[in-house]
Amino acid sequence: MEIERKYLIKSLPDNLNSFPFHQIEQGYLCTDPVVRIRMQDETYYLTYKSKGLMVREEYNLPLTKEAYFHLRSKADGILITKKRYLIPLPPSHTIELDIFEGELAPLTLAEVEFATEEEANHFLPPEWFGEDVTYSEKYHNSTLSRFTD
Repeated sequence: MEIERKYLIKSLPDNLNSFPFHQIEQGYLCTDPVVRIRMQDETYYLTYKSKGLMVREEYNLPLTKEAYFHLRSKADGILITKKRYLIPLPPSHTIELDIFEGELAPLTLAEVEFATEEEANHFLPPEWFGEDVTYSEKYHNSTLSRFTD
């Protein structure tokens, strides 16, 4: 189960380059239900996500590099590329800050995952977070993959 809140970003943290990050590329084989392939650095996944906004089922399966690139050519829409920074948020959370590249630049989103819905509903975001877009399907990566000029 994935429980997360999602936010647009007003301004980036000054010390952004001091945090670890992953380079991510992902494509969508299907958006209803969501079936995604992802390359994160040198690791490859196939992910299924159920319907939902703040709470939804998520299953990740490992892929080989060869399987990823075979499926990549079958992705609908654009391939999403982004840099994901992992920023600690005491006492026990991590901000996943996504800076989108390519067609989706300069979009910047932050996600924070929670153990329970109650915890998510009581979350107070840092000041540098902007609008809460948790309940907007517009900012789901599966929706963004259908972006066209």
